[in-house]
Amino acid sequence: MPPFPEPSEANDYLAAHIQVLRDSYSDYLGKPLVDGGLSPAGAAQQIYHAPFVVVSHNAAADPVFTYGNKTALALFEMTWLEFTQLPSRQSAEPPIQAERDRLLAAVTTQGFISDYAGVRISKGGRRFWIRNVTVWNLRDPQGHYCGQAAVYSDWADV
Repeated sequence: MPPFPEPSEANDYLAAHIQVLRDSYSDYLGKPLVDGGLSPAGAAQQIYHAPFVVVSHNAAADPVFTYGNKTALALFEMTWLEFTQLPSRQSAEPPIQAERDRLLAAVTTQGFISDYAGVRISKGGRRFWIRNVTVWNLRDPQGHYCGQAAVYSDWADV
Protein backbone atom coordinates (compact mmCIF):
# COMPACT_ATOMS: atom_id res chain seq x y z
CA MET A 1 0.00 0.00 0.00
CA PRO A 2 1.24 3.51 -0.72
CA PRO A 3 1.91 5.77 2.27
CA PHE A 4 -0.69 8.29 1.11
CA PRO A 5 -3.90 8.19 -0.91
CA GLU A 6 -3.86 9.94 -4.27
CA PRO A 7 -4.00 13.72 -3.82
CA SER A 8 -7.47 15.19 -4.15
CA GLU A 9 -9.65 17.95 -2.77
CA ALA A 10 -10.94 15.46 -0.16
CA ASN A 11 -7.46 15.13 1.40
CA ASP A 12 -6.26 18.72 0.74
CA TYR A 13 -3.94 17.36 -1.97
CA LEU A 14 -1.71 15.92 0.78
CA ALA A 15 -0.98 19.38 2.15
CA ALA A 16 0.98 18.08 5.17
CA HIS A 17 3.38 16.09 2.96
CA ILE A 18 3.73 18.96 0.51
CA GLN A 19 4.46 21.31 3.41
CA VAL A 20 7.47 19.11 4.29
CA LEU A 21 8.66 19.41 0.67
CA ARG A 22 8.09 23.18 0.67
CA ASP A 23 9.74 23.83 4.04
CA SER A 24 12.74 21.63 3.24
CA TYR A 25 13.17 23.23 -0.19
CA SER A 26 13.03 26.71 1.29
CA ASP A 27 15.46 25.79 4.09
CA TYR A 28 18.04 24.34 1.69
CA LEU A 29 17.66 26.62 -1.33
CA GLY A 30 16.58 29.86 0.32
CA LYS A 31 13.59 30.38 -1.96
CA PRO A 32 10.05 29.02 -2.17
CA LEU A 33 9.14 25.96 -4.23
CA VAL A 34 5.88 27.72 -5.17
CA ASP A 35 4.32 31.04 -4.15
CA GLY A 36 4.94 31.34 -0.42
CA GLY A 37 1.66 33.20 0.05
CA LEU A 38 -0.45 30.18 -0.84
CA SER A 39 -2.24 28.25 1.88
CA PRO A 40 -0.91 24.73 2.51
CA ALA A 41 -3.85 23.19 0.63
CA GLY A 42 -3.58 25.77 -2.17
CA ALA A 43 0.13 25.09 -2.63
CA ALA A 44 -0.44 21.33 -2.57
CA GLN A 45 -3.15 21.63 -5.22
CA GLN A 46 -0.94 23.86 -7.37
CA ILE A 47 1.99 21.42 -7.12
CA TYR A 48 -0.17 18.40 -7.94
CA HIS A 49 -1.44 20.07 -11.13
CA ALA A 50 1.83 21.86 -12.02
CA PRO A 51 3.34 21.61 -15.52
CA PHE A 52 6.67 20.59 -13.96
CA VAL A 53 7.62 17.36 -12.18
CA VAL A 54 7.65 17.05 -8.39
CA VAL A 55 8.47 13.67 -6.82
CA SER A 56 9.59 12.43 -3.42
CA HIS A 57 10.78 9.19 -1.91
CA ASN A 58 11.09 7.96 1.64
CA ALA A 59 14.24 7.32 3.71
CA ALA A 60 14.14 3.50 3.49
CA ALA A 61 17.32 1.57 2.66
CA ASP A 62 15.75 1.03 -0.78
CA PRO A 63 13.67 4.24 -1.07
CA VAL A 64 10.16 4.04 -2.51
CA PHE A 65 8.39 6.95 -4.14
CA THR A 66 5.92 8.62 -1.78
CA TYR A 67 4.68 11.30 -4.16
CA GLY A 68 4.47 12.14 -7.83
CA ASN A 69 2.40 14.99 -9.20
CA LYS A 70 0.23 14.57 -12.30
CA THR A 71 3.06 15.58 -14.63
CA ALA A 72 5.35 12.96 -13.09
CA LEU A 73 2.67 10.26 -13.34
CA ALA A 74 2.14 11.08 -17.02
CA LEU A 75 5.88 11.19 -17.76
CA PHE A 76 6.50 7.83 -16.07
CA GLU A 77 3.25 6.41 -17.55
CA MET A 78 2.02 5.19 -14.16
CA THR A 79 -0.97 5.45 -11.90
CA TRP A 80 -0.62 6.89 -8.41
CA LEU A 81 -0.74 3.38 -6.95
CA GLU A 82 1.95 2.07 -9.30
CA PHE A 83 4.22 5.06 -8.76
CA THR A 84 3.97 5.09 -4.96
CA GLN A 85 4.89 1.41 -4.78
CA LEU A 86 7.95 1.78 -7.03
CA PRO A 87 11.44 1.74 -5.52
CA SER A 88 12.82 5.01 -6.85
CA ARG A 89 15.98 3.28 -8.14
CA GLN A 90 13.74 1.54 -10.69
CA SER A 91 13.03 4.87 -12.36
CA ALA A 92 16.52 4.51 -13.87
CA GLU A 93 17.75 1.60 -15.98
CA PRO A 94 20.12 -0.81 -14.17
CA PRO A 95 23.35 0.51 -15.76
CA ILE A 96 22.44 4.04 -14.64
CA GLN A 97 21.42 3.11 -11.09
CA ALA A 98 24.99 3.40 -9.73
CA GLU A 99 25.19 6.99 -11.04
CA ARG A 100 21.82 7.72 -9.44
CA ASP A 101 23.02 6.25 -6.12
CA ARG A 102 26.08 8.57 -6.19
CA LEU A 103 23.79 11.54 -6.80
CA LEU A 104 21.55 10.68 -3.85
CA ALA A 105 24.58 10.17 -1.59
CA ALA A 106 25.85 13.63 -2.58
CA VAL A 107 22.45 15.14 -1.79
CA THR A 108 22.42 13.40 1.60
CA THR A 109 25.80 14.97 2.41
CA GLN A 110 25.31 18.42 0.86
CA GLY A 111 21.58 18.90 1.48
CA PHE A 112 20.71 19.56 -2.16
CA ILE A 113 22.02 19.75 -5.72
CA SER A 114 20.54 21.82 -8.49
CA ASP A 115 22.19 20.67 -11.67
CA TYR A 116 21.49 16.95 -12.02
CA ALA A 117 20.86 15.35 -15.41
CA GLY A 118 20.21 11.70 -16.22
CA VAL A 119 18.17 9.22 -18.19
CA ARG A 120 14.98 7.74 -16.78
CA ILE A 121 12.59 5.10 -18.07
CA SER A 122 8.81 4.99 -18.08
CA LYS A 123 6.64 1.99 -17.33
CA GLY A 124 6.15 1.55 -21.09
CA GLY A 125 9.92 1.51 -21.69
CA ARG A 126 10.25 5.03 -23.08
CA ARG A 127 13.65 6.48 -22.18
CA PHE A 128 13.92 10.21 -21.51
CA TRP A 129 16.52 12.70 -20.34
CA ILE A 130 15.83 14.81 -17.28
CA ARG A 131 17.94 17.97 -16.95
CA ASN A 132 18.41 20.85 -14.55
CA VAL A 133 16.99 18.74 -11.75
CA THR A 134 17.02 20.04 -8.19
CA VAL A 135 17.13 17.27 -5.58
CA TRP A 136 16.93 18.07 -1.87
CA ASN A 137 16.72 16.31 1.47
CA LEU A 138 13.42 16.24 3.32
CA ARG A 139 13.18 16.98 7.01
CA ASP A 140 9.99 16.45 8.99
CA PRO A 141 8.67 19.16 11.35
CA GLN A 142 10.88 17.75 14.12
CA GLY A 143 13.97 18.11 11.90
CA HIS A 144 14.48 14.41 11.22
CA TYR A 145 15.63 13.25 7.80
CA CYS A 146 12.66 11.59 6.06
CA GLY A 147 13.65 11.24 2.39
CA GLN A 148 14.42 13.28 -0.68
CA ALA A 149 12.47 15.16 -3.33
CA ALA A 150 13.14 16.43 -6.83
CA VAL A 151 11.72 19.08 -9.13
CA TYR A 152 12.37 19.61 -12.83
CA SER A 153 10.73 21.00 -15.92
CA ASP A 154 13.28 19.97 -18.54
CA TRP A 155 12.89 16.53 -20.13
CA ALA A 156 13.08 15.06 -23.60
CA ASP A 157 12.87 11.62 -25.15
CA VAL A 158 16.20 9.92 -25.80
